[in-house]
Formats: sequence, C-alpha cells, structure tokens
Amino acid sequence: MRVTKKNLKGNEGEITVVPETLDDLWHLKYIIEKGDLVFALTKRKSDSANDKIRPEKTEKKTVRLGIRVENLEFHKFSNRLRIHGPIEHGMDAGSYHTLNVEDGVDISIIKRWKKDQIERINEAEASSKKPGVIIVAVEEGDADIGLVRHYGVESYAHICQSSGKGEGTLREVFFNEILNKLKYVVSDSQSVVVAGPGFTKDDFLKYVEANEPELAAGIIVEDTSSIGTSGFQEVLRRGAVDRIMEQSRIAREASLMDSLLKEIAMDGKVVYGVEEVKRANNYGAIETLLISDEFLLHEREKGEGGGIDSFIRNVEYSQGKLVVFSTEFEPGQKLEALGGIAALLRFKV
Repeated sequence: MRVTKKNLKGNEGEITVVPETLDDLWHLKYIIEKGDLVFALTKRKSDSANDKIRPEKTEKKTVRLGIRVENLEFHKFSNRLRIHGPIEHGMDAGSYHTLNVEDGVDISIIKRWKKDQIERINEAEASSKKPGVIIVAVEEGDADIGLVRHYGVESYAHICQSSGKGEGTLREVFFNEILNKLKYVVSDSQSVVVAGPGFTKDDFLKYVEANEPELAAGIIVEDTSSIGTSGFQEVLRRGAVDRIMEQSRIAREASLMDSLLKEIAMDGKVVYGVEEVKRANNYGAIETLLISDEFLLHEREKGEGGGIDSFIRNVEYSQGKLVVFSTEFEPGQKLEALGGIAALLRFKV
C-alpha cells in the first residue's frame, strides 16, 4: 500500500492511499467504518438522465465522488472492495452510489482515526517494501503450494503424482509439475520455503537446483510433519516465514495463539471471553490483549459509547499491548471460537 497524503490534526483528518494488492484491500475493510467520508474516482450516469420519460442513451462519466459510508463488502475472489452510501460531494449529491475499489485506485479517507487503524496503514505500507513468501509443502506423491498473505496462507495449487506420460521417471514428472506451477506464480520479490516430512523436499530442491539454479538460490528448506494447511501452519510456527518477512503479522499471530493455548491447557496466566478479560483488566493484569478483527468490527458497529475503544485505551494505559487477529487465518478462527477476545496476563487472576 502506498500512502500519498496524510493530513491529520490529532486523531482526525485525511489519509490518501493506493492499494496495490489483495492484502491492502483486506486491510481497508477493517480501516473504513460506517460514517467515514471516502473519496475516489468512479463512473456514474447523472440522475437527471434517469428522470426522463424517454431517457437518451447516456454514457457513464468518470467523476470524483465523496461517499458517506453506510456499508462495505470485501470480495476476495474478485479483488474488490465495495463501499456504499449517499453522495455528499460531487454530482447527484443525496443519491446513493457504490465505489468499487481495486488495486491502483486512489482512495481518500476522512475520519476520526483510531490507533490500531493508523498502525494498519503503517504496517501495510511497510509490508509493501518487504518480500512476499511462497510455501511449497511436499511429500512423496503429493504437494501443496500456498501464498502467504496478511490474512493467512492462501492455497494456490495441489499437485498429485500421476501415472501419465512425461519425460523422465514418474518422480521427475511430479517434480517438474510442481516447478512449473511455482515458476508461474513466483516473482523476483518473493521468497520460497520448501517444507515437508522426510527427504522428498530435499530431493525436490536438488531437482530445482539442476533445472532452475537462480530460483533454487533463494529457497529455504524447513522440516514439517505434514503438508497442506497443517504443514503451512508448522512452517509459520517454526519461524521460517518470520526469518524472511521479519515481524510477519501472521507468523506472530500463530506464535501468540500457541502461547495462549498452552496457558489454557495449564490453567495458567490467561483469560478469554469478554467478562473474564474485563475482570483481568480491572486488576491491571493484561500484558497482551488479543482481539479478532471480526469481534472488533462488530463491537465498533454496535457503537455503544465507544465501549471497545475505551477498553483498548484503558489496557494500553496500563502498558498492555494490542494484537488484532485475522479471522481469515487459523489462529484468528481459534480466537473467534474463544469469544473473539482473550489476554495473556502478567500474573494469574
């Protein structure tokens, strides 16, 4: 994400950004809220043309509109964020319009900014300068390729060894198919982790070294006990992605969730659920507050006296840290199952 303008007075004002990836659109879903004023270039027919009994054929004009947000939808599979609401600035003020925000579209957001939203902007901007990561989890006869995104690991391809024809042994045909899939998706700015049980991953790396030495030079090998989603998760827990992307958001969430579940199993320094977390905060015991993005979004939409944001400020005033989990990814889904909110504590309460 590129930030092209930042004009803030205190916590209010305008930030203009250009989303560059699907991850950036996902970030904007949790930054833009009901009541925000959002400007973007869009196409629209004038309402006056629709009022005619026999309207002439009119083309849509490209105009810049300011929309007061009423709702928004993140369409992951069409790479689009849809923002709907009444027009406050521009043609046909008072009428409703939907902004379709895609990669490369300038979007200006005017609002009262919350601390975690500013942090999301900063994180997305910093992440655009870091390399992306692709995980190839491979075992004998089976392989999965996953793309590491901010919201989780997106499954890109599953490859099975077949008995079909091809040059070389069945194993070489299998490795060649994985390599071709990998070459199609990898770019110069991306790193590759090859993982899996046994020696198949090492043999695959040797195959890549023999056929694509430049690609092989940037590959990291990691041991895991399985492939697929659980294999991707193991790679994150073992820190391979962390070593590549430094403080990767999802690697950090996977590690924190491991710590949370271990403390729960030991009946240790942990609480989960709204009432228990509030009680811990009353004692100043919260070291790290864990909240799912969907829980945070829902609480803010309720808008009951700024309750959730007041609570977060109170935790931070007591030197607690906030981590917002993505529910697109397994740790966030586990947190959501625990009520959407939990905390690692300084001491047991």
